[in-house]
Amino acid sequence: MKKIKYKKVRKLQPNNLEYTGMHKTVPVEMQLFVYNENRYEELKNVGHEQAVRKCLANQGAEEVKWLNVHGLHNVELIRSIGESLNVHTYVIDDILNTSHRTRVEDLDDVLFFSVKSVLPEEEEGSIKTEQISFLLKDDLLISFQEKKSDYFTHIRERIRTGTGVIRKRKNDYLLFLMLDAIMENFFITIEKFEGNIEELGAEAKKNYKADIIAKVEKLRENLSYLKRSILPLKDALYNLKNIQDDDQYEGIHKTSRSYFARLYQKSLELLDQVDYDLNSLESVSNYHYSAQSQRMNQIMKTLTIFSVIFMPITFIVGVYGMNFQNMPELHTENGYYYALGAMALITMVMVIYFKIKDWF
Repeated sequence: MKKIKYKKVRKLQPNNLEYTGMHKTVPVEMQLFVYNENRYEELKNVGHEQAVRKCLANQGAEEVKWLNVHGLHNVELIRSIGESLNVHTYVIDDILNTSHRTRVEDLDDVLFFSVKSVLPEEEEGSIKTEQISFLLKDDLLISFQEKKSDYFTHIRERIRTGTGVIRKRKNDYLLFLMLDAIMENFFITIEKFEGNIEELGAEAKKNYKADIIAKVEKLRENLSYLKRSILPLKDALYNLKNIQDDDQYEGIHKTSRSYFARLYQKSLELLDQVDYDLNSLESVSNYHYSAQSQRMNQIMKTLTIFSVIFMPITFIVGVYGMNFQNMPELHTENGYYYALGAMALITMVMVIYFKIKDWF
């Protein structure tokens, strides 16, 4: 997981754009879908001019156009796409700046939505994060991804095969499906972390080493990051779900509002699950500390019992180890054996007494 760092002073001028993500070497590719209930057209590796021409052509023809852009480091390409839709420069900057939080904004006739998508890394306890942005206008949806991924593979297949109602709906329904796919990634990530939490809980019962706490803190950091990513997404979905009858978010049709209400409920489920997992981690941490304390108390009790048992024996040895000449017991026949017997008897009595008291 990459930690977001903010610059104290931004040296760039307002109109100078910069991609701030990590994927600066991936090839930039664009894919265009044009579809309606009866037909679909798919253009792979489409060029900028052809994409813009297709997107702006035949407006109002009852067909949906979806332009998917993989790769954001070509700043001029992203700028030209934004300018073709008359999008403000600061929105293009938000698309390129991956440190911004999730948000939704209505820009006259364009709806802008930016969201973080997460998935667990193969490396244990790590998260890979990608910012995905959307521009919704008329019958057009443009999605911007930092790199090529398979988040929306099933959506493409549904468009190709005409499965479900996707080709009967508008572009706001397509936006709903894509946001739903992104939220599924959160569930996948949380499920992976829940497996790690269960393993940590089992390990904490057998392992008293300090590396348990290190793993707990790593998971807590990742879950806290997920929570920080979900909270603004929940707020954005809340705004979409509570659209009034005025012109707010006019890109979302009334017939699609219930879909975004479902996404809002999913965000609440995600937050509940993250809170539950954080509490589970807290339980693992508390159990580990309690087990450590209990183990230390057991060790101290064992050492104390041994110390108490040997105290009278040490006293006897100390008394008869003094170098006084007038010590009658030193000249007693079989005195050595009497002393050993007395020490053995004292030890047995103390062990029996401790056992009756259930001290060990």
